[in-house]
Amino acid sequence: MPALPTLEHLAVLSDDAGIIQHATENVPNRKTGYCTDDVGRAFVVALQALQLAPKDELADRLASTYLAFLDDAQLEDGRFHNFMSYERAWLDDVGTQDSIGRAIWALGYGIRYAPREPWRRVCRVLFDRALNAIESLEFPRSRAYAMLGLAHAYPALHEVSYAAAFRRLADTLVAGYDAAHDGDWSWFEPEMTYDNARLCEALIRAGQALGEASYGDLGLVTLAFYERTTTMDGVFVPIGNLGWYPRGGPRAMYDQQPLEAYATIDAQLAAYDTTSDPARMAAAELALAWYYGKNSRGIAMANGGGCFDGLGEEAVNPNMGAESTLALLSAAYTMAARRARVLRAVR
Repeated sequence: MPALPTLEHLAVLSDDAGIIQHATENVPNRKTGYCTDDVGRAFVVALQALQLAPKDELADRLASTYLAFLDDAQLEDGRFHNFMSYERAWLDDVGTQDSIGRAIWALGYGIRYAPREPWRRVCRVLFDRALNAIESLEFPRSRAYAMLGLAHAYPALHEVSYAAAFRRLADTLVAGYDAAHDGDWSWFEPEMTYDNARLCEALIRAGQALGEASYGDLGLVTLAFYERTTTMDGVFVPIGNLGWYPRGGPRAMYDQQPLEAYATIDAQLAAYDTTSDPARMAAAELALAWYYGKNSRGIAMANGGGCFDGLGEEAVNPNMGAESTLALLSAAYTMAARRARVLRAVR
């Protein structure tokens, strides 16, 4: 079992404003500035690190910095800026839908898991304001990210408004599936693109939190289709972003992105929570192994506490930016926490 990656590279990418988006190899590329997309992910990672090591001073400091960024990023109507320059000027009037969804996800996670009561209160204030922005989300992944925030906030607080928003978003994913699935194509869209397993996970989590078996059942059906599509000869092979996978067409093998393995781990663990099927745990472990060399090129993507940005057919992208590094850290921390839970249950 590989050693748990440290926060060392995350600390290199971070400063007292947030986390730099990109890197040139392992050196932060300050010209690319910051984005809410990555800061939301980083806030979750810092809280995960604190769950594993509650006295980790670095994780504590990073979590506080990232939450301050999210607070500053939020607009009066509940939406968020996304892009900030290195000079700390906002570069957009309003952020992308995915960045809004990811901010909601991070805040919901904070409501449930932030170790300090003041942090949980701040997360709730921002989260409640962000509920106004949910209706503006039109894209399936943006909605799925918001659903994952609700999957944490609703069990923590049991607010009726959270359940209603959760159900509305889940219904949109169901409607997408009804419109797109055809024969053997059991998917939400006519094309598989990025962060695919999050759609399955969001529905599985909706079924668990809301007690609606139909949501969870559809999440499991689509996850099974996704797993068949991305498992080749016992290796996890995510959809590449050089062409994606259109229905009826060829699926792209490369460039494979690190966030796909992390999303698959979370989806498979959600499925395990519903089914208690050990095959789901094995599938999660297989996705984690992608980072450590069990992939279609046999190359380790994890590099200390960082992760290379993409697995290509001819070469690995040597840069270790925020998205890829955060995917590795969250994937590894998620599996470490789950293994610890399983071990405690056995004892």
